[in-house]
Amino acid sequence: MKRPGDIGSLEGVAEKDRKMIRDAEAVLGPEPDQMGFVKNLFWGRVHEDSIFPYPELSEIEKLKSKVLLETLDRYLENEHPSIQIDQEQEIPEWVIKRLFEIGVMGMTIGEEYGGLDLGITSYNQVLQRIGAKCASTSVVVSAHQSIGCKALMLYGTPEQKRKFLPDLAKKSLSAFCLSEPNVGCDAGGQETYYEISDDGNYYILNGEKKWATSAAWSDMFTVIAKEKGKENISAFICTPAMKGIDIFENNRSKCGIRGTWQARIRFTNVWVPKENLLHTEGKGLQVALTCLNYGRCTLSAGILGSAIKCRDQATKWSQTRYQFNRPLSDFQLMREKVARMSALTYAMDAMLYMTTGMLDRDDQDIMVETAVCKVFCSEMGWRIINDSMQIMGGEGYMTENEVERALRDSRIYLIVEGANEVMQAFIFAYGGKQLAEHLLTLEAAVEWKPERSMGGYFLDLVSLIKDWDVLKNGVPLVLDMFFGIKALPSRLKQIHPELTERGKQFSSLVRDLSHHYKLMSLKHREALVINQVVQARLADCAIWLHAMACTLSKLDSQLRQEEYGIDFARDKSAGLYFLQFAELEIKQRFQSLYVNADETLEAAAQTAFAYSDTLANSDFIVPEKSPNAAGSGREPDTEYIKQFPPEENWIHKMATWLQKPITKTKGG
Repeated sequence: MKRPGDIGSLEGVAEKDRKMIRDAEAVLGPEPDQMGFVKNLFWGRVHEDSIFPYPELSEIEKLKSKVLLETLDRYLENEHPSIQIDQEQEIPEWVIKRLFEIGVMGMTIGEEYGGLDLGITSYNQVLQRIGAKCASTSVVVSAHQSIGCKALMLYGTPEQKRKFLPDLAKKSLSAFCLSEPNVGCDAGGQETYYEISDDGNYYILNGEKKWATSAAWSDMFTVIAKEKGKENISAFICTPAMKGIDIFENNRSKCGIRGTWQARIRFTNVWVPKENLLHTEGKGLQVALTCLNYGRCTLSAGILGSAIKCRDQATKWSQTRYQFNRPLSDFQLMREKVARMSALTYAMDAMLYMTTGMLDRDDQDIMVETAVCKVFCSEMGWRIINDSMQIMGGEGYMTENEVERALRDSRIYLIVEGANEVMQAFIFAYGGKQLAEHLLTLEAAVEWKPERSMGGYFLDLVSLIKDWDVLKNGVPLVLDMFFGIKALPSRLKQIHPELTERGKQFSSLVRDLSHHYKLMSLKHREALVINQVVQARLADCAIWLHAMACTLSKLDSQLRQEEYGIDFARDKSAGLYFLQFAELEIKQRFQSLYVNADETLEAAAQTAFAYSDTLANSDFIVPEKSPNAAGSGREPDTEYIKQFPPEENWIHKMATWLQKPITKTKGG
């Protein structure tokens, strides 16, 4: 009999795919005791208490946040050199110091260590403000607090916190060292390794890290490494002064977020004291993934700020730019873009601050929700900014009008903190994991075969009358999968009466997601674990459904607070339009599960690969550590591209300027 989740039972699945699944399950760890909101969606259930009422800040938190935001707004308006940062590809030293002085760089660190001790929602409001002005700066702030020193804040010992956090709150940056030349989204594939010294008092690190934001400026690194010859992955605190640490590349010129610096670091026999271990041995990847939950939110906050700014700019442009003796806003295709931008920014905001609210209240099963937030906000933010440029036309393409910079900056968000394609597969797999295991349990009891009669299934189920749990779950499953007799949708009891019909519409779509998930499981069986186009369609449905849920909850809150005025009128119409827009998106994906071009997809891809095989690697850029092509590609031409040579005294230089008074004025 097959056991739930038994990878060995997946007939027809290649060993490399089974290994990938095993590795992913080891990384994710055991299921939390209570399923989060999105996992319940895969079961066709709406867990109302997770989303109603919409999260609100306490009065004390609002006051603390208000003081910081007012100070930050004055700084951003009067001092921050966003254009200079983009053009010179560097954040001036005085900017980082000003952000420390304002309190931004230590806003989530506890007051006992010199920070402001603000919650995650307040933190993301700050990142949204900064993201609207300067994406580079928002990324640097996020890299410091969301991932750079977040593991220390969450898992550090009292001694570790006392040693490092005061400086990190007031004057020193931190960096997160996870990615490597051969490690991007495959976070479990660490090649940086550690050995334990003979006396047991040190961990000896060797390897290389890549894309470590602000590492060239940082006084502390959170480093993820694998124990040599074993699968244990652990997290360590390192400092640049440790012997054997070499920052051999400060930065590279790039498309967007040009003011951020991503370093490459080489570790050669670095002796890390035992007391610098974060959490416990073997828990390093869980530490890293927990930190990424926070990073995925702040990433979303940054692009939300930028999207809102571009939305407002493009909307104003459509009203003031005339063609054919009429403003662009007279044309319906322009109005469609404006309406869509308004709807998507409303839903992005609703989802982001629903997710931060979940983090603030310490929800245990949050990983799928943060992944959904990252995918939705990065994708919709990109669409909004792209539509803004289209509305502005040629002027939008001009550097001084700033939408061009927003477009360049926003593109990275679809890649970092887990590429969206990887996140789709994760949302499908982890979001539906418990339901999939339930289906495997029933499959072990009832032999599913397309040629069997319905009566045969019922006879199998009746024979299991002594096993009440299997019988209770099996009968509705057969009715659903073979007769299309679906369970009744969840009834929303907490929603505002004005939204009742919208709530019913949402609940019906949730039930349909579970129905189609089961049908796809029956149709594709074991092959579903590697059929990523089907996974992506189901994951997208869950993403849009979660966006609908957050939008309903936010609208519910605004209606109950009896908001009024033009701001609320805009929000309400945007929210209602989004709910209808999202319903159409979901139904299109349901249809594409059955009507699609998948049969010709593989042939088209395979012939494209076959043609590529005829082209010489020497004509193309290939990955530097490629297992099958390293060293065979061409070197990129960097003659006219700005370079960032490492400086041996960089840390000492930073330590010096952090002690200097600020002398810069507006414009840098």
